[in-house]
Amino acid sequence: MSKMGVTASQTVGPFLSIAMRSEGQEYLVPRNSKNAIKIQGIVYDGEGTPVPDAVIEIWQANINGKYDHPEDTSDNELIEGFSGFGRSCTNNEGQFFFVTQKPGRVNGRGNSLQAPHLAVNILARGMLKQQVTRIYFSDEVQSNAEDPVLNQIDDELERKTLIANFNPNSGLIDEYEFHICLQGENETIFFDV
Repeated sequence: MSKMGVTASQTVGPFLSIAMRSEGQEYLVPRNSKNAIKIQGIVYDGEGTPVPDAVIEIWQANINGKYDHPEDTSDNELIEGFSGFGRSCTNNEGQFFFVTQKPGRVNGRGNSLQAPHLAVNILARGMLKQQVTRIYFSDEVQSNAEDPVLNQIDDELERKTLIANFNPNSGLIDEYEFHICLQGENETIFFDV
């Protein structure tokens, strides 16, 4: 009897974005919601070229600091209709966006509080597995300084790769800019989970 060989590993793209496209998943809240914010950016490869077929997923607590998940046992209030999950596929220029609400602070290990943040999952061609990172907010200086995850990153330049920059001239709703660099000199910090 002959033995079968091991199947070679495959990358997660480039066809993943075709199957995962679903209109409207970028909107976690309606654009005209009272507390709506927009997060937008570009996904870059290691050479600084925009990635036209990446999939970005976010998971976050609501504005009260409550996740819509049975394991969140905090007393914070859920918001009906807000799941905290969104998905955005990059366009031909590598651009993505989400319209959501800024999350509240959530409990960390021990008695710590985490700064408002979004958990981010990235899938793109050429990658053998998903990448996981976070988005923090530049206008949350004090809470960022207290965040137990950000405080594990010693290098200030690396820490900045996790911070979405507030755009004060954005217009109708608050906007933040957050670029994702998959490799290279400005590589976004990714977490092993």
